[in-house]
Amino acid sequence: MIIILDACAMIAYLRGEPGADIVENHLLGDDCFAHSINVCEVYYDFLKVSDENTAKSAVDDLEAIGVRVDEIMSRLFWQEVGRYKATIRKVSLADCFAIAFTNRMVGTLLTSDHKEFDPIARSGICQIKFIR
Repeated sequence: MIIILDACAMIAYLRGEPGADIVENHLLGDDCFAHSINVCEVYYDFLKVSDENTAKSAVDDLEAIGVRVDEIMSRLFWQEVGRYKATIRKVSLADCFAIAFTNRMVGTLLTSDHKEFDPIARSGICQIKFIR
């Protein structure tokens, strides 16, 4: 199974929050990816409450457990992201990257963010699994 991690799922795992066990099970048993934009969200989340070394360590920990970070930013890809943002509107640009990346990889997006992703799940725009 191909799993795409959004920032919420990665942060839940790193901080041992509810749902971390579900993320860990996927990390240990599936091919897990994250787009660099979503990894940037993790980095800045740790940086704003700690320091640069902690933020870098968080990203290093994700890569050490097997999260493969994709840095694709082709014109076709960012245009797809832009189309999602223009049509969905009530979702962050970073989450549009996760949606487009999930669809490109034909995977399942792992998240805890019901506010942003409940409407996406209902619409069938991409495959989503909630960790809590």
